[in-house]
Amino acid sequence: MKNEKFAVIGAGHFGSAIAKALSGKGAEVLVIDSTLSVIQDISDDVAYAVCADATSKRALEAENITDYDTVIIAIGNDFEARLLCAANLLDLQIKSIVCRTLGNNQKLILEKMGIKKFLSPEDEIGTLLAERLMNPNILTYLQLPDEYKIAEVITPSQVVGMTIDEVNFRNAYRISLITIRRIMNDRNLYNLPEEHIIGVPENSEKVEDNDIFVLFGKSSDIDTFINANL
Repeated sequence: MKNEKFAVIGAGHFGSAIAKALSGKGAEVLVIDSTLSVIQDISDDVAYAVCADATSKRALEAENITDYDTVIIAIGNDFEARLLCAANLLDLQIKSIVCRTLGNNQKLILEKMGIKKFLSPEDEIGTLLAERLMNPNILTYLQLPDEYKIAEVITPSQVVGMTIDEVNFRNAYRISLITIRRIMNDRNLYNLPEEHIIGVPENSEKVEDNDIFVLFGKSSDIDTFINANL
């Protein structure tokens, strides 16, 4: 498998986090930002970090932007700069462009231009925070079509000590247990709790106090399971 190449335009908190994560997974990453101090801060974390104006088509061409598999426009509040950058990338026939959006109106304009992939961190964080405020037992989740989700759920107290068979996820609650994250009492070098994945749990596996269930099912059924066992 070839080494993926990504360009990240805009190296604020959001863009820097994306660039560092991609680089940490072995991708070749180019970061472009118009602020020199920002580029200096991230230069050791990615393959290439360049101070340039991404609203200039010539500047993008000078960095061989067409060599990259995916270009991520992570520019913050300056929507005009994002539009100009997107227009330049479309003109250069970049095949995969992912653009940050702040609200539906911006997304609609970018869609009309021909952008098809979007990142909306504020909306996603807001949705996740609302879910966690409404149901503190849900740590994280992936929303799927037709009201289904995959959710990481703190083990409800009523099922601790029961076997998976006794909990009866499928028949009693119409949900499926994918796996269990088991938080251990041991500490690692960073003084954080050790964690193990139980894989596909056997029916005889006993639920422990620090377990985190990874569940699949309809949102309402997962909520029913949590509320019935608090």
